[in-house]
Amino acid sequence: MYFFYAILTNLAVIFFPLIFIYRILKGKEDPIRFKEKICIYSKKKTKNKIWIHAASIGELMSVIPIIKRLEKNKKIKSIIVTTTTTSSAKVFSKLRFKKTFHIYFPLDNNFLTKRFINYWQPETAIFVDSEIWPNMYKNLNLKKIPIIILNARMVKKTLERWQIFPSFAKEVFSKITMALPSNLETLKYLKQLNVKNIKIAGNLKYYGEKNIEGINSDHLKDKFKNQKIWCAASTHKNEEIFLGKLHKNLKKNNKQLITIIIPRHTHRVPQIINDMNKLGLKTTTHSSNLKIKNDTDIYLVDSYGVSSKFYNLTNITFVGGSLISHGGQNPLEPARFGNFIINGPNVSNFKEIYSFLIKHKMSLTTSSSLKIEKIILKKLSHKKNKQNIKKIIKIGEQVLDKNLLYINKYII
Repeated sequence: MYFFYAILTNLAVIFFPLIFIYRILKGKEDPIRFKEKICIYSKKKTKNKIWIHAASIGELMSVIPIIKRLEKNKKIKSIIVTTTTTSSAKVFSKLRFKKTFHIYFPLDNNFLTKRFINYWQPETAIFVDSEIWPNMYKNLNLKKIPIIILNARMVKKTLERWQIFPSFAKEVFSKITMALPSNLETLKYLKQLNVKNIKIAGNLKYYGEKNIEGINSDHLKDKFKNQKIWCAASTHKNEEIFLGKLHKNLKKNNKQLITIIIPRHTHRVPQIINDMNKLGLKTTTHSSNLKIKNDTDIYLVDSYGVSSKFYNLTNITFVGGSLISHGGQNPLEPARFGNFIINGPNVSNFKEIYSFLIKHKMSLTTSSSLKIEKIILKKLSHKKNKQNIKKIIKIGEQVLDKNLLYINKYII
């Protein structure tokens, strides 16, 4: 099966110019740094103690506390972080690390992965969340570089895909040195895929990172001082239309209400504005720095790395990816800020986290516009729940310490 996978990845390299031109035009690739994905680097080669791969923003945010702790280790001179998306690279650029630098993850081609390893010479490789790359794993294994999958996450659909090619799956997953699953479902699936060394340390997203730039929201507090606000975060296509209609109903009861929408992908902002216009709603974008007008309905956050400043202002957040067939987005960041969480029924990506929130009466699962409307109107006048904040922070600290305990065993 590796043979056929090699053919596919070789074809990807052959068609690389056309694919990347298209993606650059769509704003999905960096027009200057895209060459890093075929291992053409402007940075000088270095030997790195630790390499961490986090696909995009969510994975990167979850591993920031790990990186901060590793930077304090005197044995570690440098840490390389790779991601695949331009949005995650923008977020990383706002972080102030001393030993850590960012480049893009290469195409998972046999030749390119070998070049990547030889160029950066990692001593330990850490893959965050659901990042499984057959050629990279194979070539790391040949160099006897430990492979750790951190905060590993796998859903049933992914397991079933791997089981179509059982021999290939066994060969790939046998190369994992240590797995730290984020939930019990993943633990079960990794065992079925014959991963041998599995340790239970908990889900890193309980800890997370409160904010990239600090949580000083004074400027925003002043901006919204005459309004009642609530958030809708990590929203996907079609969810904003649902939220726009919901806003119209909510505003009948509160003329000063503003709905803050933080879309999962900012490249969708023009379409969201167009959708809101069709609903007769007035939209102001965060990047415009314009004052809030009396007729403003939607405040659209079109910048990365500022979400928690808005969670700090309110006590209610709808978490997206849950009204559509996506599996939901992580609700823990707004929950850490004492926000009551509202979500749709499709949350298979974070089942255990949502079970925890429901158990502690921190969330409501529904697709009913009427139920969401009622809970928002009820919670708007409430204060943040400080006990809930303490619960999540305590769990997060325990999880972080345990994950680091296992990782440190592979830092020579």
